[in-house]
Amino acid sequence: MIAVGTAQLKLGAVVLTRGERPEELRMLLDSVARQDGDAIEVVVVGNGASLPDLPAGVRSVELPENLGIPGGRNVGIEAFGPGGSDVDVLLFLDDDGLLPDKATAETVRAAFDADPQLGIVSFRIADPETGTTQRRHVPRLRASDPLRSSRVTTFLGGANAVRTQVFQQVGELPDHFFYAHEETDLAWRALDAGWGIDYRADLVLHHPATLPSRHPLYHRMTARNRVWLARRNLPLPLVPVYLLVWLLITLARRPAWPGLKAWLGGFVEGWRTPCGPRRPMRWRTVWRLTRLGRPPVI
Repeated sequence: MIAVGTAQLKLGAVVLTRGERPEELRMLLDSVARQDGDAIEVVVVGNGASLPDLPAGVRSVELPENLGIPGGRNVGIEAFGPGGSDVDVLLFLDDDGLLPDKATAETVRAAFDADPQLGIVSFRIADPETGTTQRRHVPRLRASDPLRSSRVTTFLGGANAVRTQVFQQVGELPDHFFYAHEETDLAWRALDAGWGIDYRADLVLHHPATLPSRHPLYHRMTARNRVWLARRNLPLPLVPVYLLVWLLITLARRPAWPGLKAWLGGFVEGWRTPCGPRRPMRWRTVWRLTRLGRPPVI
């Protein structure tokens, strides 16, 4: 794999929305427009929803039905040509987020230009009121210090930048996942192809602190997609180990019965339903994940 940097990488941005937060969406788009450097081309995807009036120059795609998070983002990618080929790097930003620093885009360009093997950058999500970052928003096991940047093995779906060569080489997000773990699926494929993933604490997206369980399908989708993730990507001996570990972790967390029942139902569904193409990672990728601090058994 060889990626060639340029002095001024062309950036695009994909924003997925259900049309429920028009004021927050407008603030996000304004923060993108204020970025230093060349203008960022933006596509807003209405995921089964009509879009509000958008600023001049912002492209829109309205989908007649909700395709889920990965499906909607894939539509946004394709709006920039096959695999996003019309731009060098795509930013993916939650519709209720905001870029507080006008230098974010230039920092992204510099990061990708400096490292030709850098495929994905995960931003730090910070609550706009408190400035704090939730542990779950630090994509590594050692998450106690969110201000420490590092190489990681996954990334945050609504606050990241991806070199479009990654999509062209390993494919886009698994749209049948609908919600949960689609980022890790792409991350594992990218790592297996030799790309690097960085968590950058200096690239900040302001986003209100929330709980993932606010999504009604959270428990079921999390369990089902974790089974799919393992079946699609792990060497066969690691599949039962990975899933047993997560079953034990889930039980140890002692979720309320409705959540646990939904999780167990999703776990069974993940075994009974098609997971998509199986392309197990190489054992040297397993070792790479281990050296990065997150062996693919947890």
